[in-house]
Amino acid sequence: MDILPSEEEQMLKNVAREFLEAEISTAMVREMEIDGIGYPPALWKQMADLGWLGLALPEEYGGQGLPLTYLGLVLEEAGRVLAPVPLHSTSVAALTIANDGTDQQKKEILPSVSDGGMILTWAVHERDPRLIPEAMQMQATADGDGWILNGTKMFVDNLVVSQRCLVACRTSPASDANEGISLFLVDPNGNGVTQTSLITLAKDKQSRMDLQNARVERTALVGEVDQGWPIVQRMLDRATALLCCQMVGAARKDAEMAIEYAKNRVAFGRPIGSFQSVQHMLADMIINVDGGQMLAFEALWNMDQGLPSSVEVSQAKAFCNEKCEVVVRHSQVIHGGIGFMMEFDLHLWFRRVTSWTMRLGTTYEHRAKIASALLDVPGKVRLGMPLPVGA
Repeated sequence: MDILPSEEEQMLKNVAREFLEAEISTAMVREMEIDGIGYPPALWKQMADLGWLGLALPEEYGGQGLPLTYLGLVLEEAGRVLAPVPLHSTSVAALTIANDGTDQQKKEILPSVSDGGMILTWAVHERDPRLIPEAMQMQATADGDGWILNGTKMFVDNLVVSQRCLVACRTSPASDANEGISLFLVDPNGNGVTQTSLITLAKDKQSRMDLQNARVERTALVGEVDQGWPIVQRMLDRATALLCCQMVGAARKDAEMAIEYAKNRVAFGRPIGSFQSVQHMLADMIINVDGGQMLAFEALWNMDQGLPSSVEVSQAKAFCNEKCEVVVRHSQVIHGGIGFMMEFDLHLWFRRVTSWTMRLGTTYEHRAKIASALLDVPGKVRLGMPLPVGA
């Protein structure tokens, strides 16, 4: 496995950085925090024109058919500038439709995603925030040639601007045959759907979605009835690995800001970067960012190769949750009091990274997944290499 970027990937990364740094300022980020929709439509259209919205979608639906690692590179650069665009939520939902949707769903949705005309999101979290089938209590009941949905979803990204939302619902009690979960495409602005904006640490656009006798047609079902949990798992794995890319991009920028500050901030007659304690913090920050980047792109590479990737995804998220948080905290310490002033931009990165560490699974949840894989399949667990029997 070679997770270093190829020449083409490096070119994409360079173009993405040049474009995003030119177009997105911290002033824009702050403006979008209080904006009603939370993203600039003109910027979204520019990203569509660059082909980024359909980067990993099939060519027959207007995409470029490139590996997930390419999308990961763009999201890393988006994280670096805290790009206020619904790229993560739209990409995750679109990839799920591309992989598990019907031909009709693909034809109706994916071309519009690729050209920037449709924003998507997905809803799995409920009041029990664990990403497990037992936590899914939203009910979908068959009704003639459609379904009636009732329940509440929490922390739905960009719901306020989305035209479609992938919603995980319970259609049957769990059994030995399946988990009783099905996945539906829901119109967030349809009858029976209520949105409530949430106040978040990151000041981004997340919502609670209440469905009360919301009806969807039979064609809204993604996959088979009661067979949706494996689709949801794959969707969450993609979402988590791509979120790790964003976290790494933001953490690296934060580290670079701390390095530059340490070079120029003078205390006791010399730059603070000359003190060993500061040097060690800076070294740890770069080690942490590089480690998170390697694990995130290893997980994406496995997905591209059709290899099992859930353990690698959990490794990446558990690591990034802890180490990217260390990076932004160290940066605050190095900057001192100014890092905590709302007028100073550093807190923007701190708030985003800290918020992302709490999404799509905590460190403890992902460690539990890794441990479960180790203990349930002795001698066959993949953690980069097979383990010998008895290990």
